[in-house]
Amino acid sequence: MELLLGCTGGLDHQVPFCRKRKISLQSCETCGSEEAKYRCPRCMKYSCSLSCVKRHKTDINCNGVRDKTEFVPIHKFDEMNLLSDYRFLEDAGRSVGCAGRDRLCKIKTTNSSINSLKNRAKKFGIDLKTLPIVFSKRRENSTFFHTKEQIFYWHLKLLFPQSHAEYTEKRVPDNKTLHKILETYIDPADSDPVFRQRLKAYINSPSDVKVFVKVEQRAHKSVRYYELDSSKTLLENLKNKTIIEYPTLHVVLQESAKDYVVLDQESKPSASTSHENEDLEEGEIRDSS
Repeated sequence: MELLLGCTGGLDHQVPFCRKRKISLQSCETCGSEEAKYRCPRCMKYSCSLSCVKRHKTDINCNGVRDKTEFVPIHKFDEMNLLSDYRFLEDAGRSVGCAGRDRLCKIKTTNSSINSLKNRAKKFGIDLKTLPIVFSKRRENSTFFHTKEQIFYWHLKLLFPQSHAEYTEKRVPDNKTLHKILETYIDPADSDPVFRQRLKAYINSPSDVKVFVKVEQRAHKSVRYYELDSSKTLLENLKNKTIIEYPTLHVVLQESAKDYVVLDQESKPSASTSHENEDLEEGEIRDSS
């Protein structure tokens, strides 16, 4: 937030110090009753207090972060915009430099490195498949294997359908339990306050949460899921499963879990039904055991 402050006095006034005062004549655009002290870098709305700042973010879904790539017409382009662009280029250069020095940030995309990653996963019982580089899922994947520690650091996507929320976790070690991973999001005491505000439905009943991962390479009409065990590690939950690029976990409340058909709990038609084969979906094979 930008604090609207100014200085009184000038060269013709013998003032020994610069005294701060509000220069904004705008009123708060949230409550409308107080003089504005802050202005949002994102939407440029005026606010008078921290509570109004938070309220305006919730009301209009504003993240409060200035859009550094926003288009500015040439007739509105001033020295502040020039300075902003210059700092943006500095930040970009700094990020590139940091990534170049951080060995763990380097995403290997050569065939040999990808095959090596697949072979490592295979040794741990995971069928890891990758997509061509033109796919965004391939480009954003930051999963790597730490040779010295002998563990995978996974790129992980978390979906919270009951709150219409989606988050991405990077460098998640495979020896971390699902419960510990979700603790940051839905634990009533230890979760991040920002996540807690968005995931209220989950915060109210964290014990009723179930975690699913989609069964890959199935027909669109026969989508199935694996139910994961939150008390087990990520590695234990991914064993004997096919993963395309990185795991996507569906974090679902108990009341909505019925919408996720689990692979080993599929309902079978009754033996008394004369046309039992008609209940099978196309491409499915009945388990004779």
